[in-house]
This record gives sequence, C-alpha cells and structure tokens, in this order.
Amino acid sequence: MGIAAYIKVIGRGKDGARPLSREQAHDLMSQVLDGQVTDLEIGAFCLAMRIKGETPDELIGFLQATTERCIDLRPALPAAPGGFVLLPSYNGSRKLPNLTPLLAWALARRGVGVLVHGPSEDPTRVTSSQVFAAGGWPRVKDATQLAACWQAGQPAFIDIADLCPSVARLLAVRWTVGLRNPAHTIVKLLDPFAVATPDGAGSNACALPRLRVINHTHPEYGESLAGFISLSGASALLMRGTEGEPVADARRQPRFDVFLGGQRQDALSRAPVEGVLVSLPELPEGREAAVTASWIESVRNDPQRLPAAIEAQADCLAQALSSLQSRLPSGSTTA
Repeated sequence: MGIAAYIKVIGRGKDGARPLSREQAHDLMSQVLDGQVTDLEIGAFCLAMRIKGETPDELIGFLQATTERCIDLRPALPAAPGGFVLLPSYNGSRKLPNLTPLLAWALARRGVGVLVHGPSEDPTRVTSSQVFAAGGWPRVKDATQLAACWQAGQPAFIDIADLCPSVARLLAVRWTVGLRNPAHTIVKLLDPFAVATPDGAGSNACALPRLRVINHTHPEYGESLAGFISLSGASALLMRGTEGEPVADARRQPRFDVFLGGQRQDALSRAPVEGVLVSLPELPEGREAAVTASWIESVRNDPQRLPAAIEAQADCLAQALSSLQSRLPSGSTTA
C-alpha cells in the first residue's frame, strides 16, 4: 500500500510534523526494508525523518523491524559464558586512528565476548573492518564462525551486509541523497541476539549478560538516546563517542552512563576526566588501517601501553556485565 500516509505525517517540517506510534514506525520500516516501496518514497522518508528527528517510540518500532530481519546469531551464545558486548562501528575514523578494535581486544583479554558490526568500507573514512583485515583478525559471516572466535578468546567483526542485508541497503541511500537517515541511528542500537523464532519462543535462550555500547556526538542526541534506553528497558553503556565510534577518546575519558534494564546505575557509571591534560597518551603515528592495526598489535603484546581512557571503558563494561549477571534470573536473556 506504500508509505505515503506516513510521509504525510512526518513530512510537514520540524514544527508541523507529528510523531508516529511504535506500531506505525514498525510497519513503515518493515515496508522499506522489504522493498515494498518505491525509491522516491524511500528518499522522501529519509529526508522527512532527517528534518523531524526520531522519537524514542519511533526508534523502538524501527529497531524491532530491523532486528526481525537480522540473521540469528544466538547459536553462538554458549561460546561466551561470561557475557558479551556489542560494538556498533559505523562512523570510522576521519582524523584520529580508529581504536574500536583496540577496545574489542581489551575486552576479550578480560574474558568478554565481543562482536563489532558495521560496514566493510566507507569512501571517506577508515572502518573497523579495514583495521580487522589489516591485523588479520577474525571477520565472520554467521553464528558458527562467531562461536569459533569466542571459543578462541577473540573478538569478531561482522559486516552489516551479512548481518542484515536490507538495512545495509538503506544505509547506502546516504551515498545517493547525501544525508544520513534513521538507519544510521538504528544500527547503533541493534541487538541481533534479540531475534525471535517464528513461534515467538526464541532460539537458544540462555542467561547471559549482554551490553550494547551506544554512542553519540552531540549532548542533545545523548538525551534522546537515554530516553530510548529507558523506554525500551535496554542494558547499555551510553557515551560520547570518538568521531562517532563506540570507543573512548584515548586523550580524555568521557562520561560513561551505564544502564541495566533501562535504569541508570550510578555506582557503575563513571564521571568524565576533567581539567587540563598534563600529557598526551601514546597513539599510532597515522590513521591508516595497517598503521593502526600494527600499533594495536604492539599494545596487545604490552598491555601496560593501553591508553587509560580505553582501559577505563573496558573495566566499566566488564564490571557492568558482572553486575548484570548477578541480576539475571536463571534461564532468561537480557534486553
């Protein structure tokens, strides 16, 4: 039936547009991802939402539709008995080295399963996929390969085109219209382990703690994402990212806000490092993928060189996972 009725609601400009209900957002995104609408409608949807912005309820509806179209990775869960962290890596590095893979290795060293997901390439930035490839580190396509990585104590990267092909196509609309769209927010909230079986029972359910790192670039957007986390009951670390990546700026630790089941945890959250920097941490000499991967490998061999801000983030996530594990009833999964 097309999405013209929805575009009429969201396309009246910043002040005139009205929000969609959670159910309407789910239906709209389902039609977009399933290719049931024209390219013109997709362009109108992307531009209208870019101007209006997403509400928490709209994000939940969009996210549900996207999650339903992910491949099911839950067969890999038994390979991460201590819990795992999802690192959405979609911005890449523009000026600074991309150290998301370093955070992944720092977490793996603490016995945490790690899955980094994002695009393989970006014509304007250095992606985590490129750093993983340069380091010879695992890139996976399915649950079997992911389980093998976690059993070996290694973090893994999966291309969004393998994880959810339909949302990867929506992300690519950016290169046609020149602007980001709701898919760029949704993928940063994605939890593919929430995929349910057709009967709604869910496959391979087990009581494992899991956390998403959700990052933002502007304070007001952080408030919107905090609203989403609270409303959806998610367990996540919310922070200001480094050039949009889910890793702390190695030069200065940002605020870490930990949410468990949608509730902010003061005891687990950490205040930002304030004041004047006395010295700069050691960093790669360039941002190229090969240079970054080589430097990360050297830090892996000498963990004392790990930048303090990234060590603090890894510790914060490990502690949050431990706390989440103690809260989980037997036989359940986290949100």
